Amino acid sequence: MICFEDKAQMAFPIINFNQLSRFWLRYLVVACFLVTILPHGAKHNNDRRITNIGAIIDYNSRTGKEMRTAMGIAVRKFNSGSPNHKLSLKFQDSRRSPLQAARAADELIEEDEVEVIIGMERWEEAALVADIGSQAKVPVISFSAPAITPPLASSRWPFLIRMAPSDSNQIRCIADVVQSYNWRRVVTVYEDYAYGGDAGMLALLSKALQDVGSEIEYNLILPPFSLISDPKDVVQKELAKLHSEKIQSRVFIVLQSSLPMVIHLFREAKEMGFVGKDMVWILTDTVTDLLDTVNTSVIHSMEGALGIKNYYSGNTTFYQTFLTQFQQKFKSEYPEEGYADHDPGFYALRAYDSISIITQAMDGLSRSTSSPKVFLDKILTTSFVGLSGEINVTAGEMFHSPKLRIVNVVGKRSYRELDFWIPESGFSVVANGEAENSTDARRLNGTVIWPGDPQRIPKGWLMPTDKKPMIIGVPGRTSFEKFVKVSKNAAGKEEYDGFCIELFDKVRKLLGYDLPYQFVPFNGTYDVLVDQVHKKVRT
Repeated sequence: MICFEDKAQMAFPIINFNQLSRFWLRYLVVACFLVTILPHGAKHNNDRRITNIGAIIDYNSRTGKEMRTAMGIAVRKFNSGSPNHKLSLKFQDSRRSPLQAARAADELIEEDEVEVIIGMERWEEAALVADIGSQAKVPVISFSAPAITPPLASSRWPFLIRMAPSDSNQIRCIADVVQSYNWRRVVTVYEDYAYGGDAGMLALLSKALQDVGSEIEYNLILPPFSLISDPKDVVQKELAKLHSEKIQSRVFIVLQSSLPMVIHLFREAKEMGFVGKDMVWILTDTVTDLLDTVNTSVIHSMEGALGIKNYYSGNTTFYQTFLTQFQQKFKSEYPEEGYADHDPGFYALRAYDSISIITQAMDGLSRSTSSPKVFLDKILTTSFVGLSGEINVTAGEMFHSPKLRIVNVVGKRSYRELDFWIPESGFSVVANGEAENSTDARRLNGTVIWPGDPQRIPKGWLMPTDKKPMIIGVPGRTSFEKFVKVSKNAAGKEEYDGFCIELFDKVRKLLGYDLPYQFVPFNGTYDVLVDQVHKKVRT
């Protein structure tokens, strides 16, 4: 019997257990038991279990929109084939801000009671969300990974699963490309996200280039696109510094950047003469994976660049079915984006596979044992072949040897495929990387169409001109005049003779290009002369 002592207590009934029948007492006990065993974030409705999945993406980016469409396709596929278990996606906008991503994670856990969080295409966001997920014992599946994995990552983020591999293999691939063409100095270009996400990539690239005899000459750092009002002016000023600071390298490596910033970068670089003959541009996967989404005018400004892409098989029935669904759904959801006939980016494939990781892990759960820790353990034993490739979760990260694809930006199709790069064997014309299928694992096998002069391999450094010739220091006083001798003719003009001068002239004639130069006598010691050359002193 339930009674109220007064009106003030009507909202809080007092239950007299002595007057309850056995039937109702048993009913209350069973009801309380059912409430205690329901897992965090799961709800039952008419004997149907509903699992809430939180997704943190950038609502305004092309990548974020593609991921949202791909996740929706995966969830609808699961729900249509599962009568008693449904998935519910809860989206939050990261706004390309780690702090906003962290706030979004808090809201998903506290208000939406999600069982797992997926997304975060940038590691700065994933790290903060992983902190929150680990504290709340909610698994976090991120689409990004640090360039250099911290040694205590598994202890700090026990509930984090990183779908992306580290950047070490991609950096090695870039270094191999640089070595294969003997480019000795490079300029790195990246958009500074203000949370240090570029530091690991720079460290890896610097070490990889040193291993092949090259170095970073200059870091061209662009501010976050979202924080500037006039991107064109900012990009122009940063590129102008290459002239003012006398940077000679013309091998540009774009480590990371948002698509809007890349578009401005290439438009201004082309207008200022940084995209053309003897210039080299190399793009990492975060940029190359978005080439399918840009229009012809943008591709024209990037023509001749080399790009690194993650390899996946686009010939399977699985992929072709997804592709058809994706193109139709994306066009209906985001008609303003256009280019719906293009392939989805690699992040979209990861987004689809992240839902598959969750559903496969849940297949092995029973209602009475689906605690967060058991759920995490099931995720950590997931293994299958997804759209993005082999999925094998080990110790919180994807464990497989990634295959990279090197492409050449050219033509209306955005790019043409050149080669594969396999960590164990280098460049290869086939994805399996077998030695007999590669003519030279140290060189690109595909024919590259270079910017400015398609048939000529770029020198990768600022070529001398008649107005700005190469300055060559010559010892003015020496005891070995048979090697180098500086004298003056009747008109008082310096003349240069000797074995070294004759050898220089013969080698210059063998070059396949003109080399404007100017000899300058130097009357100091040889050590000081070498130091002047190192400092690029022109007089």
